[in-house]
Amino acid sequence: MSNVTSGPRRATIHEVARAAGVSATTVSRYLRSGGEGLKQDTLERVRAAVAELDFRPNLAARAMRTRRSGRVAVLLPPGIAASSLRMLTGASAAAHAAGYEVEVITVDGATSVRQVRVVELADSGLYEGVLTLTTVTLEGQGPIAAAAPIVEWPEYDAEMRGIGEVADASPVAELIEGLAQQGHKTFLHITGDRSHATARSRERVYLETIERLGLTSAGVTDGDWSPRAARKAVLDLPADSPVTAIIAANDVLASAAIHAAGERGWKVPTDLSITGWDNNPLGEWLSPTLTTVDVDYEELGRRAMSRLVAVVRDESAPLSAQRVAQVVWRGSTSAARTISGPQR
Repeated sequence: MSNVTSGPRRATIHEVARAAGVSATTVSRYLRSGGEGLKQDTLERVRAAVAELDFRPNLAARAMRTRRSGRVAVLLPPGIAASSLRMLTGASAAAHAAGYEVEVITVDGATSVRQVRVVELADSGLYEGVLTLTTVTLEGQGPIAAAAPIVEWPEYDAEMRGIGEVADASPVAELIEGLAQQGHKTFLHITGDRSHATARSRERVYLETIERLGLTSAGVTDGDWSPRAARKAVLDLPADSPVTAIIAANDVLASAAIHAAGERGWKVPTDLSITGWDNNPLGEWLSPTLTTVDVDYEELGRRAMSRLVAVVRDESAPLSAQRVAQVVWRGSTSAARTISGPQR
């Protein structure tokens, strides 16, 4: 036989009312508006009773009565992505500024399974709205019907790989254009794992920009986000390689490429200009400092949450022309060497 214990019983709104010498309606008014319009003496008595009894309102019951819980849910697939933490920071800040608390929930399974879960949450009465950062709409299906609004802002797939604006690779074109203006003509791209939309999109923009500008690509290396692959790509270049610029798919690959160039006695950026992506804080402290792309994931989160808040309140969503990705030029890039072949 097992013993089951429970925590202390929660005080009710009626017990708070008796302790304060007021009606339950007055306590409810205090909870809804913070006591606005109540006499100061009444306000102080209710506040003292709430504190003494450690009263916490039942959000589920309040939501069922009023359809307002003061909470919104954010859905993500399970997994780890540093960008998702920054996006949640921005989303939470936007929600708090609008007066909402945020609950983050992970959902697994196929799209159909995730859709059932998101509808359950929207119909639970616990949330005034649900923001999903992963796809839940089945192909060819219209908007999902639920009690609370659902805003689909897919930035991650079911395996927590970036899609949507997270996978926007347009800054790669800006990197290549800037290097071309400095005399670079032959490039190499060190890609990431092609199962990721981010890696595929950066490779695509790289190839399109090389062709558009009439430049030369010495190839696109097969990558897996590992520094070993980037190191090998540089070590495998022939001694007389015409490559003067490397576009790496992220800062880890770029850092490994810089290390490999040093192993070969090549100077960065004198012999080889190298760029990354992600604006890893360590890039600012490398020698040379790393040219990279900074993505404002917090802003993406703010935009997504602002959209949900607007839908919940039946307002127009705020528009923003602010770019979320910016090239950060640093010491790992410079003008192309003017003689044939690296100075080796």
